[in-house]
Amino acid sequence: MSKRSVLVVDDEEHGRVLVKQYLKGHDHFFIAGECHNGIEAIKYINMMEPDLVFLDIQMPGADGFEVLQRIEHVPRIIFTTAFDQYAIKAFEINAVDYLLKPYTRERFDNAMTRLHATPRQLSNLVTEVTAARGSYPERIMVEHKKRYQNISVADIMYMKANRDYTEVHTKSGSYLSTLGISMIEGKFDPAKFIRIHRSVIVNMDHVKELYRDTGKTLLVIDNGLELNVGRNYLGNIKNHII
Repeated sequence: MSKRSVLVVDDEEHGRVLVKQYLKGHDHFFIAGECHNGIEAIKYINMMEPDLVFLDIQMPGADGFEVLQRIEHVPRIIFTTAFDQYAIKAFEINAVDYLLKPYTRERFDNAMTRLHATPRQLSNLVTEVTAARGSYPERIMVEHKKRYQNISVADIMYMKANRDYTEVHTKSGSYLSTLGISMIEGKFDPAKFIRIHRSVIVNMDHVKELYRDTGKTLLVIDNGLELNVGRNYLGNIKNHII
């Protein structure tokens, strides 16, 4: 089994040291880097594309949740923080675990065990959390010319990351959300809205066909636009092939 990369993000040195110390007992992981603040975290997560990030919440530059709004690559996240009031929010965005400082080696090991959940199990967890707080929205409000326009979720064909924001493309027009694509992903039904690239989510109701061409996998939506399917996201599409 190949080793999986880990990025440790914490503005306090002893917090980073503790993660590195406890991780020595997990041979399939290695420390790829460390970050001291939220701005560094955004840069290095997008550049290094780590498999797992231990993420503090209250940091200079950008807090842990702001980091998740502004990244394009989506790693597994284990929060490490001294504040317990963010736990519900952390699990709502599908964090693997929430380690409350000071935590023990046993608690750390339990968090690592959660990483073995399958993508389907994680999808079910998101569904259960969302169901507990209400069904997925059928309509949303998006900003358009300094106003908020009410649009149907069913009309959304695809969404694409645009730096810190997300473009929302519908049959009738395009809009720009101030949320990062990672945050937007958790707001829609995962059975319909599928991530096909680190920067693209598609609505399967608007997908016409899928094909391979010169080593690429391309997905075609209703308006004829061809979208590249990232190699790491092929599994998401294969779940819809029978």
